[in-house]
Amino acid sequence: MHTLLTYIMVFPRRSAFVLIALLAAGVAEGLSLTALLPLLSIAVGDSDDSDIGQFMIQALQNIGIEPTLDTILLIIVGGMFLKGAILLIANRQVGYTVAHVATALRLDLIEALLASRWQYYLRQPVGALANSVATEAYRAANGFEHSVNVLALSMQVMVYAIVALFISWQATLASLLIGMVLLIVLHRLVRATRRAGTKQTHLLRELLTYLSDVLSSVKSLKAMARDNVADAILHDQTQQLEKATRREVMNRAALMALQEPILAALTASGLYLALVTWELSLPEVMVMVFLLTRILGLLNKTQRRYQQLTVQESAYWALRKAAEDARAEAERTTGVREPTLQKGISLRHIVFDYGKKSIFKDLNIEIPIKSFTAVMGSSGVGKSTLLDLLCGLTEPKSGEILVDGILLHEINLRQWRHMIGYVSQDTILLHDTVLNNILVGEPTLDSSDAEWALHQAGAWDFVSALPEGLQSIVGERGGLLSGGQRQRIAIARALAHRPQLLLLDEPTSALDPESEQTICETLQNLSHDLTIIAVSHQPAVINAAEHVFILSNGAAEPLSPIADIQ
Repeated sequence: MHTLLTYIMVFPRRSAFVLIALLAAGVAEGLSLTALLPLLSIAVGDSDDSDIGQFMIQALQNIGIEPTLDTILLIIVGGMFLKGAILLIANRQVGYTVAHVATALRLDLIEALLASRWQYYLRQPVGALANSVATEAYRAANGFEHSVNVLALSMQVMVYAIVALFISWQATLASLLIGMVLLIVLHRLVRATRRAGTKQTHLLRELLTYLSDVLSSVKSLKAMARDNVADAILHDQTQQLEKATRREVMNRAALMALQEPILAALTASGLYLALVTWELSLPEVMVMVFLLTRILGLLNKTQRRYQQLTVQESAYWALRKAAEDARAEAERTTGVREPTLQKGISLRHIVFDYGKKSIFKDLNIEIPIKSFTAVMGSSGVGKSTLLDLLCGLTEPKSGEILVDGILLHEINLRQWRHMIGYVSQDTILLHDTVLNNILVGEPTLDSSDAEWALHQAGAWDFVSALPEGLQSIVGERGGLLSGGQRQRIAIARALAHRPQLLLLDEPTSALDPESEQTICETLQNLSHDLTIIAVSHQPAVINAAEHVFILSNGAAEPLSPIADIQ
């Protein structure tokens, strides 16, 4: 019930529209049902002495309609048609809302994650994110659909009960009481289904997280004939998921199997009480049997829908928690000053650590504008961390980072990052066209920007020679291109929005000497217009740079210019 109320509160306007439409449909159906009693009385030739029958006849006569057989039939059919039309509108809105719920949940989670601190983001498994965006969002949206159906069925129960109360309040209350007892008795199956649904959500997240990791390294696993190990682990996880799904299906089937015979027994009991105990007339008995059968049947459907809601609700709460956790780890950005890069960048007395692991103890670096600066050092000394500090992805424990003499935390961080082009250590391209790999969905850029960036990156010649040029597919992770080609497209991606600062993390670590030399020449040409900082341990990059710093023991020492580094 908590989830049902939550859906209504989170999406109040759409839920209100659906509820109003369902209420109108219920009223239309109720009006048509009240015509059943006088209709049956006319059919069997009895006089209708019931309160609701007399009320219906009097109401028709007051508006100038004679309660004949054909008139009452038209009222019943018309009411049902009106109910159907209103329900069609309501269900259409439900369909739109289900799609909206899924989209809203996906965007909420993605925006919260992208706004979170970098260190928090690094701890989130990619597979879990993919599962949340695809599977959990879909299941959560289905949960909203089931919750609306619970409301719709409850509305119909209410309408039928109100009509039945006018005929025989004793029989109606007795049937409602029996129906509630039935729901309570069978609620144990609903609770078991909820537990199975929660287990499914947990197992699906684990399975897709592991699957994502396995697929990213499938080439090396197959090359070593170790893909059977991954298959064994995945097999175990899928077996657990199968068990949870089987329990959910069995509980759902058990609920349906038990409801049908119980409903038949209750209907027979109601018929006996109506004829023998309360001595209702034949038309009243026929209407009551119809109404009570409908009431009990709708209560059963309501419980089944609620059971389906409990299966899906864990996905909704898992998504909500993931988004709330990400928002709790949001970046703290307080800077408002507009950034410029006309003088240079200074890092002064920077201290930084990862918990107990000290990275920088007293880091001091001066980086002039429109120059090529290389930072070298052994693995683990903080080369990549230095770039993270310059981007504002992490903050120093103490010390100052100044851009044109202004503290970085006083600068509008988003505007500062828009001035940065970044090329990561792992050149990962999308399984998409060259054009889309450069633009990556940026609405302010177009093909002319991509072409300009490719020229700047020294990549236009090979791209234009591809069979479809900019529209050529690069393959999974860019596998249809060489390492040097992938790297130059990555540089073009970083240049497309015309940054002023270009940061590169090991730009040539996986390249052959010829490709490495080409990249270095490209960077030297770009340094006439851009400020470039590259972290690397490759001699070719060090030789190409104008300024070189060596990271060691938590500090940086400038390297005197030399002709060659072996």
